[in-house]
Amino acid sequence: MTATKNNALAPAERAVELIGGDLTEKSLRLHLEGLPGVDAVGLEARAAALGTRSIKTTSKAWALDKIIGLIDLTTLEGADTPGKVRSLVAKAMTPDPGDLSTPRVAAVCVYGDMVPDAVAALGSAHSAGRDDGINVAAVATAFPSGRASLEVKLADTTNAVSAGADEIDMVIDRGAFLAGHYGRVFDQIVAVKEACRRDDGTYAHLKVILETGELTTYDNVRRASWLAILAGGDFIKTSTGKVAPAATLPVTLLMLQVVGDWHRLTGERIGVKPAGGIRTSKDAIKYLVTVAETVGEEWLQPHLFRFGASSLLNDVLLQRQKLSTGRYSGPDYVTMD
Repeated sequence: MTATKNNALAPAERAVELIGGDLTEKSLRLHLEGLPGVDAVGLEARAAALGTRSIKTTSKAWALDKIIGLIDLTTLEGADTPGKVRSLVAKAMTPDPGDLSTPRVAAVCVYGDMVPDAVAALGSAHSAGRDDGINVAAVATAFPSGRASLEVKLADTTNAVSAGADEIDMVIDRGAFLAGHYGRVFDQIVAVKEACRRDDGTYAHLKVILETGELTTYDNVRRASWLAILAGGDFIKTSTGKVAPAATLPVTLLMLQVVGDWHRLTGERIGVKPAGGIRTSKDAIKYLVTVAETVGEEWLQPHLFRFGASSLLNDVLLQRQKLSTGRYSGPDYVTMD
């Protein structure tokens, strides 16, 4: 899956259809560098305006439940243990034991070696392709740095998928991207996508993490978003959560604009996942509004939009209880993450 001597790239179906059969480093570069530049002032003004939208109390109740159902509940620490993963899964399955009407989260997100523990803890609640289940997402490809050989990245992915991961969150090689080696990044995404293939021929969903905080410019974010989609990504994701700044509203708006353009061009819907730094329901609601106003409410489904978060759920649960009882609970109402 690496570029050949004549600079031919891996034949990703989307890229071939859009760019043509002569898929090379040169043709990919011409496409990406031919994208229109981003109006940074206009983008940030639009994001700021969307961030000031207020919603009514009845809509807020809907929004809080919607946020919960879109969360990838995450633990990505070197000190993670099977016990911590079991606790995370218990919270994913029953976010509020005092109110069983509380929705479940979309997925739990863990390191690849923790996938068997997550799958076992979920039991029958594991999605197994069902709409009502909870997915297991695994970070892979030498997360969060991406500094490893392609062979290591592919083994990382294959092991997680074999262990039962429904989704793979991969990181791109930001160094290669920033050096202008777009074909190398493209080929690696194509190869990781193929490593997501299960024995039955189906694929784990691939989320491509751009690490936008390291891409430095909006133009780079736009190019990286297009590159990830062309190479076969099912989602484009802002961040690992390990680099500041992580998710921001302007960057997420820009990525939504890209998937909106892709949908208008091809009819295909690609997901977006802002991750890192979204800790309050107030902030999360801004993202819901931005999604609805940019690509439409049909994107507010787990297969098209996610929040990557660990502490966000706690704040949403507190706000949810405040709406139903008129008061906030004490600090012991939600579990610590």
